[in-house]
Amino acid sequence: MSDGTPPAAPGGETLLFLTDEQLRKGIEAMFFAYRGFTADPDRILAEHGYGRAHHRAIHFIHRSHGTTVNNLLSILGVTKQSLNRVLRTLIADGLVESRVGTRDKRERHLFLTEAGAALERELSDAQRERMRLAYRTAGPEAVSGFRQVLEAMMDPDMRRHYRAAREK
Repeated sequence: MSDGTPPAAPGGETLLFLTDEQLRKGIEAMFFAYRGFTADPDRILAEHGYGRAHHRAIHFIHRSHGTTVNNLLSILGVTKQSLNRVLRTLIADGLVESRVGTRDKRERHLFLTEAGAALERELSDAQRERMRLAYRTAGPEAVSGFRQVLEAMMDPDMRRHYRAAREK
């Protein structure tokens, strides 16, 4: 007799079988959650004439103080042309500073200015508050499971990068 537990796979793990309808509902939940997650920052960014690409650049420059342009390209997975367009704006507006590398003069290292750090804080505070409320509502087991699902959805290279950055 089955107790409702999914069958065990060779090696002992439990298999999880989801219907297409359950997966569709999960996909829709991701779309709506993302919309909510980006709503507050989008309003803040719009006040400054910026978009989500600016937000991502600011976030990862803050996260990896002094990161190189090439590293940022790798993290964001965008073209050099689109990143340069975003960086030119952020530098011209006094939010990001670009410094020539000390070891390799061809490298450009990126740093947030005080104004850039203030904008990053405002954007992150809004998202942290939304995440904090959602995590508190869902509980600790859901938080852990959610993180596992997100990591499992990442491409392997990005997952390695994410895990390495998380340990810093």
